[in-house]
Amino acid sequence: MSDVGIDKIRNVGLISHGGVGKTSLAEALAFTAGVTNRLGKVDEGQTISDFHPDEITRKISIITSLLNFDWKGHKINLLDTPGYSDFLGEVIGALTVVETSVVLISAVSGIEVGTEQVMKSADEAGVSKIFFVNRMNNENTNYNEVLASLQKTYGNQVVAVQFPVNNGEHFNSFVDLIKMKFVTYTKDGSGERSESDIPAEHRGRADELRERLVEAAAESDDGILEKYFEAGELTEKEFQTGLATGIKNGSILPVLCGAATENIGSHELLDFLIQYAPSPEQREKVEGMNPNDEESKTLAVSVSEPLAALVFKTESEHHVGDFSYFRVFSGELKSGDDAYNPNRKSSEKIGQVFVINGKQRVDAGVVKAGEIGGVVKLKNTHTSDTLCSKKNPIQLPQIKFPDPVIRVAIQTKTRGDEEKISTGLTTLHEEDPTFVAGFDPELRQTIIQGQGEMHLDIVVKRLKDKFGVDVELVEPKIPYRETVKKTVEVRGKYKKQSGGRGQYGDVWIKLEPRNRTEGYEFVNAVVGGAVPGKYIPAVDKGIQEAMAAGVLAGFPVVDVRVTIYDGSYHPVDSSDMAFKIAGSMAFKKAFMEARPALLEPIYDVEVRVPEDYLGDVMGDLSSRRGKIMGIDSEGNFQVIKAKTPLAEMYRYSTGLRSITQGRGIYRRKFSHYEEVPAEIAEKLIAAVRKEKEEEK
Repeated sequence: MSDVGIDKIRNVGLISHGGVGKTSLAEALAFTAGVTNRLGKVDEGQTISDFHPDEITRKISIITSLLNFDWKGHKINLLDTPGYSDFLGEVIGALTVVETSVVLISAVSGIEVGTEQVMKSADEAGVSKIFFVNRMNNENTNYNEVLASLQKTYGNQVVAVQFPVNNGEHFNSFVDLIKMKFVTYTKDGSGERSESDIPAEHRGRADELRERLVEAAAESDDGILEKYFEAGELTEKEFQTGLATGIKNGSILPVLCGAATENIGSHELLDFLIQYAPSPEQREKVEGMNPNDEESKTLAVSVSEPLAALVFKTESEHHVGDFSYFRVFSGELKSGDDAYNPNRKSSEKIGQVFVINGKQRVDAGVVKAGEIGGVVKLKNTHTSDTLCSKKNPIQLPQIKFPDPVIRVAIQTKTRGDEEKISTGLTTLHEEDPTFVAGFDPELRQTIIQGQGEMHLDIVVKRLKDKFGVDVELVEPKIPYRETVKKTVEVRGKYKKQSGGRGQYGDVWIKLEPRNRTEGYEFVNAVVGGAVPGKYIPAVDKGIQEAMAAGVLAGFPVVDVRVTIYDGSYHPVDSSDMAFKIAGSMAFKKAFMEARPALLEPIYDVEVRVPEDYLGDVMGDLSSRRGKIMGIDSEGNFQVIKAKTPLAEMYRYSTGLRSITQGRGIYRRKFSHYEEVPAEIAEKLIAAVRKEKEEEK
């Protein structure tokens, strides 16, 4: 691989809704650039970027794969990301380290729900966006409709750079509006192409779209726009500068087209990337903070600056250890260097560093500013950590991964595997921060959380393959809570005489409900020494222990105020233990008299679906006791906002996928606790009591 300057590097992420052809496009680009001598097929498991066994079996991308190649004196680092929302974390990690995203759009389906999701992620990452309308060789394609839909959804900054002249299975030709040439490809996948003059029947359309493209280029820069108004046209240099500026600042969203499986359009896409996509140099500066004083800090994007690199992905490999993918934003990272990790406040001795093409790794010796590479066996560095110079430290912003949307419990099939499970789950979380796991002592279950059922299925398979632990997924218990709805006053008296010194504690308490989230409050209102002050903490402790154990069905009690206002004591027989028991007795008695209630966690659920599925999805949410809070239109999609009990959300993503034929996605976030309907609460309480009886 040639050593090129920062200005000749292009870091590009391929993103889209699932199944639009990112991996096929990555394969076509790599083949066109001469990385491979054959055009691999996803269905045959032959592509460079989908090389993991799970990807080959499922015929989908699960992890982000990195390719790199030369094109006309430039180096392109290409990140092929998954399209399914279960693996959104991989997309977000990749977008953190690129300057440009190529957003694939299906020529048949147009904008899909996953398109909206990755576009939002690209906006949040601040990267440039280029549309590539793929699968032009499929039946029922309509480029003009797709272009119009993109312009309706994303505004006038969407401008065509190419347009096809023969949609459908015979597609092999398009008009290039930059060169104003007619481009024709062979249909054999070789990438052979020719350029000719635009046929007369397409000239009018070409002139119209070219004019809009020139206007967009002029509007991206005030100086160029002024020149355009004066002269009525732009020089080729001005046009190129304006187009590149507009793509960098987001005022231009160019649209290209092609058919990746037949390697049509890849040559023009590569040319477009090196000519118009921003280089790492155009980031202008690296922003972070000084870990010593937490003040903001910036570095220039330069090899001569101190090191600033971000680990954006980690893979744990059998017999090798962790393999860390990183982007160098400034300085350089060399084999043998001592780097500093400000996140962990530890040093790392850098081993071999590599450049990567799928599963192929080539020893690089050094990875410089603007480049992406990999390193093995870092001791204490994980995804989202910074590597920098200890003498001149900088901590880069951590990657903001999405919160989990699904939770399930796991149980081992073999006794004694608990330690291996713990080690495996910790390692898998370090590989993939969107996967979260931990033992819940309240529920007495190991809970794993992720982005969807497929995500967790993959995790469980990796747990078995890498750590030899076989587990099964079971429905997680729900963290219910108990509370009261009425104020009562009761007496709790504990008196025990058994020969020698007895036990005596006597309290009067008032139990009151509080508002949700106000928690527990204990008030000492005893006057005149009816209960000596030294015993009051014991009463509080007895009450809190009773609350933690639950009274109604064994769930923790929340949002109550307990006031001790009277009682009595014995100068010899009273003790901390006696008053602790008296407090517990009083609380349990008061609780059952104060209209006890069971509370359940309610989640804010946001479902994004095409309008055709709106009614079915709303009906399904209602059947899950969901309360529809509102519906918003966003482009071609409807966004349903609902509040839904966690108890009704088990395996919801599978149900949603079934209802919407895979075209719906959702997010959820804890909202609040709410009273369980009486008829459901009765069944829950009876089931819990029966379970406890059986355990005795």
